Amino acid sequence: MKYFAGIDVSLEECAVCVVDEEGGVVREGKVATEPSALVRWLAGCGVPLSRVGLEAGPLSPWLYSGLAAAGLAVVCIETRRLRALTKASR
Repeated sequence: MKYFAGIDVSLEECAVCVVDEEGGVVREGKVATEPSALVRWLAGCGVPLSRVGLEAGPLSPWLYSGLAAAGLAVVCIETRRLRALTKASR
């Protein structure tokens, strides 16, 4: 089974959700907007993550670097494009 994480970035804390490949929620919560806090939270899920989607924004380069340095397969996602994609793929 593959697992994926999505991170909605905000200045003080991020909303994080981990789902399996069938869309079932494994874990969700709020985490401080710090690379180390996000890495700890994601590791605490206890599942191997195939990909981590990070909302593109002003904090993205800093968070991306920290998550990638921890060995996570992270990608930045432009929210407007994601919205269009999800509407089109239904």
